[in-house]
Amino acid sequence: MGVITLTTDLGHQDFYQAALKGSIISLLPDVRLVDITHEIPSFNIQHAAFVINNAYRYFPPGTVHLIGIDTVFQEGSRYIAMKFRGHYFVGPDNGIFGIILADEPADEVIEINIMQDLRYLHFPLADILTKAACHIASGGSLQEIGLVIDTPVLKGTLQPVYTADTIKGHVTYIDSFGNVISNISKDLFNRVQAGRGFILRFKRNETINHLSWHYNEVSEGEKLCLFGISNFLEIAINKGHASNLLGLHQDESILVEFANKF
Repeated sequence: MGVITLTTDLGHQDFYQAALKGSIISLLPDVRLVDITHEIPSFNIQHAAFVINNAYRYFPPGTVHLIGIDTVFQEGSRYIAMKFRGHYFVGPDNGIFGIILADEPADEVIEINIMQDLRYLHFPLADILTKAACHIASGGSLQEIGLVIDTPVLKGTLQPVYTADTIKGHVTYIDSFGNVISNISKDLFNRVQAGRGFILRFKRNETINHLSWHYNEVSEGEKLCLFGISNFLEIAINKGHASNLLGLHQDESILVEFANKF
C-alpha cells in the first residue's frame, strides 16, 4: 500500500482539496493519504519548502510527496518528479525542488510527460500530478512517465552572511506557536562560534546571550533562543507568541556576534 503526502495552498474552505483527494483515491483506492498541510500561503514556495523539508524525513522511504503550490496552468508549465534521499517528490517545476535539494544532487529527476486531460486544464494538480504520484506510489518507475532532465529550476533564496565573528541571518518561518525560525543552521552556528560566547541581536534592540535546550528553560513570558526540531536557530517566548510580542516577521534580519569576552 503506497503512501502519498499532500502539501498544498488549497485551504479548507473550498472543494479543491476534496477534489484532489477524490482523484487520488479513484486511481489508487488503497492508498494511505497523509495531509502535511493545506494552509501554505498562496504561491509561497519558500514556506512550502521549509514545511516539506522538516516533515518528509519522518515518513518511510518510498513515500510520495505531492506538492500543490502554484500549480495553476500556464503556457509552458513543466511538471517534474524527483527521487531524493529515498523519497519521491511530485509537483510543478517552479523553484521549490531546487530549494528542497539545497546544494545536494537528486538521485533522479524527470519531466512528466503524461497527457493533460483538457477537462482539468485549470487543475493539473488533480490530473497530471495526481496520475504521476499514484503511478509512483503503486511501484512504477519515474522513467515510465517522463524523460530524465539534469536539474529542476533553481531559485535564489536568502542565505546567511557570515564572517569570523558574526552571522547575519533572516527570519524564514513563523510557526503556529509564534516561534520565529531563522535561516541560521546549527552547523553554521557551531562552526563560527568555535566555543565562544555570543549575543543575538534583533528588532527593538532586543538581545539574547544564552542558548537554551528547551522552551521551558526560562520563566513564562521570557524570551529565549534555541535550536528546535528544524535544527535552525529559533527565537521564542515561553508560553508566548514571539513574533507578535517581539515584532519579528518573515524576512527580517537578525545578527549573531561572537567574542571571547561575552
